[in-house]
Amino acid sequence: MSGVSQQTAKSATTATFVTALVFNAAVFGIEIGLFTILRPYFKQVYERRTLAPVEKDRVKPFEAGFLTWPIALFKTDYRDVQQVNGPDAYLFVRFLRMMIRVLLPIWFISWAVLMPVTSVNNSTPNSTGLDRFIFGNISKPHNDRFAAHIILAYLFTFWIYWNIRREMQHFTTVRQLHLINPAHSSSVQANTILVTGIPTKYLSEPALHQLYSHLPGGVKKVWLNRDLKELPSIHDRRLAACGKLESAETSLLSTAAKLRRKALKKANGAGDPSPSADPERNVALAERLVPRDKRPSHRLPAGFMPFSLPLIGEEVDTIDWCRQEIAATTGLLTQGRQTLADQGLSSPEDVNGDGKVDKNDRAKQPYPLLNSAFVTFNQQIAAHLAVNALTHHEPYCMADRYLEVSPPDVIWGNLGLNPYEKRIRMVVSYSATAALIIFWAIPVAFVGIISNIEGLCVRESWLAWLCKLPSPVIGIIQGILPPVLLAVLMMLLPIVLRLLGRFEGIPTRTGLELSLMTRYFIFQVIHSFLIVTLSSGIFAALPSILANPSSVAGLLAQYLPQASTFFLTYILLQGLSGVAGGFLSAVGLIIYYVKLFILGSTPRAVYNVKYAPTTVAWGTLFPTITLLVVITFAYSIISPVINGLACFTFFLFYLLYKYLFLYQYTQPPSADTGGLFFPKAIQHVFVGMYVQQICLCALFFLVENPDGKRGALPEGVLMIVLIALTVGYQAIINSSFGPLTKALPLSHAHQTFKHDVDGGSGSHRKETVEEIDEGPSPTDKPRASSSESGAEHAPRNDYDDVFFARGPDGAEDYGFAQPAACLPQRIVWIPDDSLGLGREEVQANKESSVKATTQNAKMDEHGNVEVTGPPVDLAKF
Repeated sequence: MSGVSQQTAKSATTATFVTALVFNAAVFGIEIGLFTILRPYFKQVYERRTLAPVEKDRVKPFEAGFLTWPIALFKTDYRDVQQVNGPDAYLFVRFLRMMIRVLLPIWFISWAVLMPVTSVNNSTPNSTGLDRFIFGNISKPHNDRFAAHIILAYLFTFWIYWNIRREMQHFTTVRQLHLINPAHSSSVQANTILVTGIPTKYLSEPALHQLYSHLPGGVKKVWLNRDLKELPSIHDRRLAACGKLESAETSLLSTAAKLRRKALKKANGAGDPSPSADPERNVALAERLVPRDKRPSHRLPAGFMPFSLPLIGEEVDTIDWCRQEIAATTGLLTQGRQTLADQGLSSPEDVNGDGKVDKNDRAKQPYPLLNSAFVTFNQQIAAHLAVNALTHHEPYCMADRYLEVSPPDVIWGNLGLNPYEKRIRMVVSYSATAALIIFWAIPVAFVGIISNIEGLCVRESWLAWLCKLPSPVIGIIQGILPPVLLAVLMMLLPIVLRLLGRFEGIPTRTGLELSLMTRYFIFQVIHSFLIVTLSSGIFAALPSILANPSSVAGLLAQYLPQASTFFLTYILLQGLSGVAGGFLSAVGLIIYYVKLFILGSTPRAVYNVKYAPTTVAWGTLFPTITLLVVITFAYSIISPVINGLACFTFFLFYLLYKYLFLYQYTQPPSADTGGLFFPKAIQHVFVGMYVQQICLCALFFLVENPDGKRGALPEGVLMIVLIALTVGYQAIINSSFGPLTKALPLSHAHQTFKHDVDGGSGSHRKETVEEIDEGPSPTDKPRASSSESGAEHAPRNDYDDVFFARGPDGAEDYGFAQPAACLPQRIVWIPDDSLGLGREEVQANKESSVKATTQNAKMDEHGNVEVTGPPVDLAKF
């Protein structure tokens, strides 16, 4: 009876796989069919880059037939991704392409060799379905067949070695071409470094100028960071008031339009053509059409409450209150910025008058200096030398330096940490991450148990009812539910891990994503792979282990490969349902129209819903893909069925992200690392190789001959040699390409940007791209400096001149001053209407010292808002 039950449990793996395949294939077909139908009619969602209102951000429409779009997408040159979205997006697509090239021969060879070796005239008792093609299916009399596994393990490993070397060489070429590209090389982002942990002696502009004067070209400008205390909160108050005023003004115009329609209908019904019935006359003030009691209003928070509640607190006219709030906060910001200007933005004050500046002097300043600064150099190569040079003779002083920093990328709250405090925070952060890994094992292990529920239903009587369920139901429980639960669990992690990275003191958002990529990948490997594998294999083998404890080693060798069933279904879920869901983006389509209906009441809201850039979080996207690499490599020899599925999955992902990065996503230049996520992904590939080789090594040593002796000892020893080779190869790759990952070599110094100190203009060699002769040369579309601002028509106050400058294209540039210390009031964006009331409101706002405009926004007679271009103050910090 027990044997029959175990046979039923084993054969359920095939039912699980088939059920998952049918289900995911059906979902794939339905979603791709819906995408094919909807794509031509909802270009605002599916091809939003082709409709961008700013011409430089617009791409050509996707020219494809109704049913031939997959072929057109396949033929599209993936290198165009770099022109549209920069090196990070391009190298991500390139990584997917690399995995297709890696897995294609592995797929064909493994299926041609390993599947016959493990199945033909060699089945162990009771093996059926997919169980016939796994490592543990080779019976003891045929242990010599394991030679095929060791040969292919070596062959596949050397093939992966070659691809890693090739792709790292390509990455180096792409990154260096990006760094010296004239559009990037001349940007402030490429010529500025962030230095933290600066001692008091060097915390002044003259001192930093002198310190870095030894580098080529010297320093162009130093931005010392200060503790602005209340200014950021005041800046946030003004920003919130501007948004509230935009909403109230638009609501006022909409109410006026409704009243106008009602008045016209009444006048037409009465047949009264008199001018007094025409509401277009004498509309100098909003009250002419909208009575005071119908104007937008809200309640102020009562007492010390930070927010308002219905029927509690004083009710005020929203428009009047917002104007007063903007005027008040502007006055406070003006006062604070004037204090900053008087205090001296470039050097601390000698408060005691003793000719020296110490910590007490800094503490007495209204806005004391933080121990960090941005340093912009006259030559790009100087920035790279400054980051890689040993700056100070004391431990930890000026030890943390960051290259390629842009103002929108800065986490301003992390610029004043003490170097020792920062390292303590790092220890706490990673300790918390380790604790999270340990305790996260409990829910993930439960998912692994569900993936092999047929083993438990045989052993545990209280779960026996599960064995009586139809095979498709068991297949759903094992093949569909666990991957979904695992995906939900993993969605919660990035939130916590980002908070830990911010607590650690990482000063840039791209640095936070790079840190998250490492942490999230560790979580993925441990919980989404190792724990699921072990729990699945152990629970599958549990009945036989309890019946014969002495056979634990052999049983684990037999049952651990059977955990591959879960990962086969996981690959199917990602490759079919996941990819089709990425194309269809049903949630995104629904959210787009829900937002447009609920939030699309103001020009800014309409613009953000329709045209705001859609970006990706590299810290979570890359580990999700590299986890599939680890899973595939781990089981490529143990269960070769996975190779074909994985190759097809990566091909679908390649098509998906090529489409998304060409026609939907927009990666801002300020958040582009120049491809630094790619070498981290290559390290993840090595992790996959190690997992594969360690598992194979253990399985070879667990193989037994009929006489009870080790049956694959030579193969196990050869696997140890292969592990050593992989360690050595990784060390060679890291030592040879590691220094080239971030720093720009002196051999390219003559091709970098050099600021002409005398003439005030930049110069750049024309032969920048041509002189690099290694690898392909993907073109790079000229992109605006990351610190360029778009508030072109905003009137400025005198104190703005402390920060203000004009960029090459005429845009305003506030450099690396904190937003609260430099940005002007965000221009209130009001739609222009047929009554002319919008223009009247703009004038009324200006009389209250509130900047406003109706540019690029209109409202029709029904109160619907349309935008024809971006807001005046599009650029944001």
